[in-house]
Amino acid sequence: MAVLGGPVEVALVSAGEASSSGGCCWVWEAGSGASVATYRGGCCGPRGLALLGGERLLGAQLGKPCVAAWDLQRKDQLQQKIICPGLVSCLTAAPNGLYILAGISESLYLWEVCSGNLLAILNRHYQDVSCLAFTDDSSHFISGAKDCLVIVWSLCSVLQADPDQSPEPRHIWSQHTLPVTDLCCGIGGPMARVATASLDQTAKLWEISSGDLLLSVLFDASLMSVTLDLAEYHMFCGGIDGSIFQVDLCSWPVNRERGFNSEQESGKIFKGHKNQVTCLSVSTDGSLLLSGSHDETVRVWDIHSKQCLRTVNYKGPITNAFLALAPANMLILDAKPSIPLPKFSRHLHDSEASENPAGDGLTLRLGLHQKGSDENYLEKAERLYSQMCATREKNLMGDQEQLKIQVTELEEEVSTLRKINKNLFDFSSHILTKPGK
Repeated sequence: MAVLGGPVEVALVSAGEASSSGGCCWVWEAGSGASVATYRGGCCGPRGLALLGGERLLGAQLGKPCVAAWDLQRKDQLQQKIICPGLVSCLTAAPNGLYILAGISESLYLWEVCSGNLLAILNRHYQDVSCLAFTDDSSHFISGAKDCLVIVWSLCSVLQADPDQSPEPRHIWSQHTLPVTDLCCGIGGPMARVATASLDQTAKLWEISSGDLLLSVLFDASLMSVTLDLAEYHMFCGGIDGSIFQVDLCSWPVNRERGFNSEQESGKIFKGHKNQVTCLSVSTDGSLLLSGSHDETVRVWDIHSKQCLRTVNYKGPITNAFLALAPANMLILDAKPSIPLPKFSRHLHDSEASENPAGDGLTLRLGLHQKGSDENYLEKAERLYSQMCATREKNLMGDQEQLKIQVTELEEEVSTLRKINKNLFDFSSHILTKPGK
């Protein structure tokens, strides 16, 4: 496909059964329906398809404990498989391309993309995780599960947590009474709003900053999917009966709890699917709605008229369908990822490092020259500074000798830090000036 003058919005779709040609994920232009790409190699599970850093496509393999990874410009074959500790029930990638998050049974697994290190395993859900999402600035992520809980996590808190202690979530939302089936995070980073759908026939809207429940809408059918438009004027909910409901978020008067009457609000229902609607996504301009269903079809709707503009048939129930601006690597044949994808670890980084100190990676430790030293150089400098301040107080009573000793120690530490800095500079210079770099 030729690169067009402006942004190209595409639909990424996966079904529960691969096509006869081996297709796993199909990409087509949202407006015209023209085919853009087909990625081959296994079937993707529900909520298991994600774009990684605009360079790769990730797909949680259905019934297998692994995640497939494709380079976007290479559509002919599967490039890599990430082996996981168990079956992946849902998958997402941070918008900044630095982290991958997967739900495996009731646990969350967080990997660092550049190193492949498993940074955290979070265990606050009691049943299988069903859906995941990052905020648009990658500062938080949200998990929903069959235990009816929706949990908001601060990425910073998770990364800085003591390895011996489980990090505390920022919020735990427990107002759903049946399994959570889907969630969608709006824009705004830590100020964003989150929409959740559940089998309890409600869709709820939450605020990350305060943790408050802003809205709860009761429907006459269990919900399988939910999404927001970019301006967050509307919330769209996919029902188990094939209906798609449109909820106006700016209607007046504002009621925190309300019901959706299908008879009175028939003009706000998209009708056409014959089975549960598992996936929903809105175009960036807010004019088109993409839906995927277990009736083995994906539909494109005009939101204003509620008319179906296009129906695409697949073999098998639709497991993933969403709209996204096509990354350049998907359209340019000779494009290549900026960095290779490393081998991903199945064990926590800290425990693996202690078991295998002579691993493939390079570790620099500053100020720990003496074996068995428990202090790093910053802690030592802070201790010496505190001692110097205390010594100054003693100096008022004539303790000159102690002051000289402490000053000497500080001068030695400054000398050591200068040596470390010089060694780092020499090491960096050697790497940067090495032939072929």
